[in-house]
Amino acid sequence: MDDARDRIDTTTAHSARVYDYILGGKDHYLVDAEAGDAMCRHWPALPVHMRENRRFMHRAVRYLAREQGVRQFLDIGTGLPTAPNLHEVVQEVAPESHVVYVDNDPIVLAHARALLLSSPQGATAYVDADMNDPDAILDSPQFRSLLDLDEPVGLTIIGMLHFIAPPGDQDLVRRLLDPLPSGSFLALTIGTADFAPEEVGRVAEEYAQQNMPMTLRDLPTATSFFDGLELVEPGVVQVHKWRPGPEQDGVDDRAIAMYGAVARKP
Repeated sequence: MDDARDRIDTTTAHSARVYDYILGGKDHYLVDAEAGDAMCRHWPALPVHMRENRRFMHRAVRYLAREQGVRQFLDIGTGLPTAPNLHEVVQEVAPESHVVYVDNDPIVLAHARALLLSSPQGATAYVDADMNDPDAILDSPQFRSLLDLDEPVGLTIIGMLHFIAPPGDQDLVRRLLDPLPSGSFLALTIGTADFAPEEVGRVAEEYAQQNMPMTLRDLPTATSFFDGLELVEPGVVQVHKWRPGPEQDGVDDRAIAMYGAVARKP
């Protein structure tokens, strides 16, 4: 297998590294910092938005582990490890949980192998694959060995869909969900310009200039991703409004450009 470091492009900004930079991480390059600074000039609320997207993931998977008894997860578009990571959240509830992480960025791969370490009772694995190639994920040895398809799986796609353009976007989600058994769950966040259209539009333009085009969706379009599934209350809402905790007190709706929801596969 090739060394992931040999595939790292330090001359072009990458969404996972920009995200890391804006959240105050250290796993990025100058080009990512420059892109992140430009985006924050367009929309100073961007760090708040990104933190709340991450916090939604924490609440969603904790809910699935604690209240729905889900013990295995498939996380698409993992990004750079940022504590607490998904497996740390669910293994705090149930140490025996299994998590398969998926990303296709080589710097994410290098860090994931070093840092995404399971509890002794559970297991984690990392798949080097692209969401646009579901078969590479579903046919991977990691998916087949760690996830028991006789038991429910939590499929999480957080902060990814705005980089997936229609018309194939819903089909990609369905292809990942279809093999999972009844009683599985989908946790999804979906970028929108509904609440700060001018500012978020300028951020989208900056992403496009960095060769990372975005698709932003309104509420009806976001809701359509859950057709045929059973939405968990409160349904499709801005991420900071999904089962909020004290950390969400005082968050301005205009600072959040992401819908989120959790739904059960009947």
